[in-house]
Amino acid sequence: MQGSGNDSTFPCLFMQHVTPDKIYHVTVMPCYDKKLEASRPDFFNQEQQTRDVDCVVTTGEVFKLLEEEGVSLSELEPAPLDGLYSSVSTQEPTSHRGGGSGGYLEHVFRHAARELFGIHVDEVTYRPLRNKDFQEVTLESEGRVLLHFAVAYGFRNIQNLVQKLKRGRCPYHYVEVMACPSGCLNGGGQLKAPDTSSKELLQHVERLYSMVRTEEPEDVPGVQELYRDWLHGEGSEQASCLLHTSYHAVEKASSGHSIRW
Repeated sequence: MQGSGNDSTFPCLFMQHVTPDKIYHVTVMPCYDKKLEASRPDFFNQEQQTRDVDCVVTTGEVFKLLEEEGVSLSELEPAPLDGLYSSVSTQEPTSHRGGGSGGYLEHVFRHAARELFGIHVDEVTYRPLRNKDFQEVTLESEGRVLLHFAVAYGFRNIQNLVQKLKRGRCPYHYVEVMACPSGCLNGGGQLKAPDTSSKELLQHVERLYSMVRTEEPEDVPGVQELYRDWLHGEGSEQASCLLHTSYHAVEKASSGHSIRW
């Protein structure tokens, strides 16, 4: 699951000799839940007394802020962003392959197929099950299933998945879970267009997203620099500490409307 907590921002800025207490880290997200995630104690650095993410603003909130300032995005000239690495061009936005969920199922699937079975996968084919938000991806060889992945978007599909897990009837090696139907492009914090339907807007956003140039995460020059110059290699203790986190249960007040998963 994508997180608004642990990321490579602090290592990048350490490379520029900037300490966390001198940074105010703002992220723009399509999801209100990222605000709750960023506030979790898991993402608070006791030693530095700083948070991994200081402020989360949704895309809809950014649009409202621009409206209040009388700024129209359509009238602005595009400008390049300053990169954290000298070798990284920020003239063109890039993404990884995997649709609008922001997840890494396709990347993990290709990597596992190559590393575990020596099979190169060009295109990942999804097979819808109950609906378009619950789909499977399989890798087969000589009639045998080698990899069995799935995506489950929306609470109804997630609930069905959890019930399968509880009954020991979940056949998947890897599941990508997103709370919003259709993934993050349909996040609750996304800006709304009053002159069109939500379905039409989502389709338009998906078309635009599909036009963004994609590249494999390990091929991004900044990622390579990060591992080489600061993390001391892919399997280092530094990489394990800074690029991974743990989630702990947050006690919630009982409610008559709560769902038993």
